[in-house]
Amino acid sequence: MQEHLLRPAALPSWRQRTALRLLNMIGWNVLYKPLPGPHGVAVVYPHTSNIDFFVGLLAKWALDLKFRWLAKDSLFRGPMGVVMRYWGGVAVDRSAPQGAIPRLAEDMLAEKWFWLAVTPEGTRGYRPYWKSGFYRIAMTARVPLLLVSFDYRTKVIDVTRSMLPTGDEAADMAAIAAVYEGVQAKYPKDAAPIRLAEPGSDQARKQA
Repeated sequence: MQEHLLRPAALPSWRQRTALRLLNMIGWNVLYKPLPGPHGVAVVYPHTSNIDFFVGLLAKWALDLKFRWLAKDSLFRGPMGVVMRYWGGVAVDRSAPQGAIPRLAEDMLAEKWFWLAVTPEGTRGYRPYWKSGFYRIAMTARVPLLLVSFDYRTKVIDVTRSMLPTGDEAADMAAIAAVYEGVQAKYPKDAAPIRLAEPGSDQARKQA
């Protein structure tokens, strides 16, 4: 389907229009086309600033897409847990990382609509590689990757590009890098290179 630039007048609800107008007021636009199915993993890159969260939240409201996101399970205790789940949070038990990927894949496919947003850098500071969890979830659930970019040079949030991972990790990462080529982070020096840790390395064993 054809991609298009979101316009407030074309949105069906006042909440969506308000969110998009706020985005437009701070200089941002959203390029969008319908998602490639009811399940998938949204890769959000680059992520070098707290501002990314608020810009992304406004874009999510403008699109009226109920993306989920991951957080450690300790944040979901007590009354705050209700708020976290309402915002789309999914609790992850980091004390049992080995079973997290199959559980997430199973939970995703058990629901009628489930898109999980992941920032593969894992931190706003520089790191020399991406964490591989986004890729392993997509491969386990056999769902597409939506390659969302926040380009601070053009002030465009692009939600139009997707791919189905093949299992050829090197080729898939090269294809992902090609999609993000030229996209500028808020703090370019903190943007991670688009690559995974070398297989068998300590970094690769710690990735989640």
